[in-house]
Amino acid sequence: MFLVSIDLLVSSLSHIGKDTVESVLEVTANPFVSLFIGLLITALIQSSSTTTSMIVAMVASGSLDMYRAIPIIMGANIGTTLTSNIVSLSFITRKKKFRRAFSTATLHDHFNILVTMVLFPLQFNYNFLGVISEKITVFLTFGNTETSEILNSKMVVGDFTLSSFVLDVLGNPIIGLVVAILLLFGSIKLLTRVIYKIFIGSTRLKFENHVFKNKWKSFGWGTAFTATLQSSSVTTSIVVPLVATGKIKFRHVYPFIIGANIGTTITALLAALFKTPEAISIAVAHLMFNAIGGIIYLFVPYLNRLPIALASILGDLCLKYRIISVIYIIITFFLLPFAFIYMTK
Repeated sequence: MFLVSIDLLVSSLSHIGKDTVESVLEVTANPFVSLFIGLLITALIQSSSTTTSMIVAMVASGSLDMYRAIPIIMGANIGTTLTSNIVSLSFITRKKKFRRAFSTATLHDHFNILVTMVLFPLQFNYNFLGVISEKITVFLTFGNTETSEILNSKMVVGDFTLSSFVLDVLGNPIIGLVVAILLLFGSIKLLTRVIYKIFIGSTRLKFENHVFKNKWKSFGWGTAFTATLQSSSVTTSIVVPLVATGKIKFRHVYPFIIGANIGTTITALLAALFKTPEAISIAVAHLMFNAIGGIIYLFVPYLNRLPIALASILGDLCLKYRIISVIYIIITFFLLPFAFIYMTK
C-alpha cells in the first residue's frame, strides 16, 4: 500500500498542470516559510513519515526542487514531536509525574529545534545538505543517472503501470492526488499499529528492562524500533509514561530519542526507491540532517547537555504553572507557524 501510494502520488503530481506547480514553487520560494509549512502540516496530520514521503514524491515528479524541499523536511522533524507533548498532558493532574513526562516530551522538541538552528542557516546560505546529499547520491548510484529508470522498470509490465491504471480509472489527477495522500497516510498508520501490536505489545517488559541499559543500547534500540514502526511519534510517546512513572530515568531516554530521529528517515528512503536521483537525494538529506544533529548533540561536550538542560528548565517551570505547557504547545506548533506564514505572504 505504501509503495503504491508513493507511485500514485508521483504520477498524479506529474499530470497536474504547470500553473499548480508554479503556485507550489511560489509558496515555498521563501525557505523560512517552507520550514514552518513543514512544521504545521506535520503537527496537523501527526505523521512526519507522511510529510516526508509526500515531499519525496513531489521532488521525484519535479514539482519541488531540493533547495525548497529540505526546509520542509526540517520543519516536519519539529512538527512530529507534538504527539509526545499531547501524551504528556495525560499526567497534568499529577505534578511530579507531569514534570517528568513534559520534560521528556519537550526533550524531543528541543533537540530538533536546536539542530534546525545550527543547520538551517548553513542550508539557507550554502545549500549545505543539498550539496552533501547529491554527492552521496552520485556515489550510491555509481554516477549513473539512469539507475532510477532501471529500478523503476521492475514496477512496469510492458507499458502498464499500476499508478497509470488507477489514474485512468479515476480520470482526474487531482482526485488521484487525494487518493494517494489518503492511501499513504492510511498505510503508514496501519503499518505502525500492526507492528506495534506484534513487536512491542508482546515484549513491553523486556523493552523497559533492557533497552535503556547504556547510551549505545538506548541509541541503537531507538533507531531500530523507529525504523521498524515507521513512526518516531509512536516510539518517543512510548517512553513518556515510562519516565513519568519512574521506570526509566529522564537522562537515559535522550540517546533513544536521537536514535528514533534517525530511524524515522527510513520511511523517506523507502519512498525514494525506484524514483529519480533527486528523490534519493532528498531522502539522503533527511538522513544527514538527523545524523549530523545526533553527532553534534550526543557526542560534543557541553552541547550534549543543552537539550536536557532546556527540557528540564521547561519541565520545572510547568511544575509551578501547568498552564504554560498548554500555551507552549499552542504557540510552538500552531500560532507561530500560522503567524509567520501569514506575515510573509
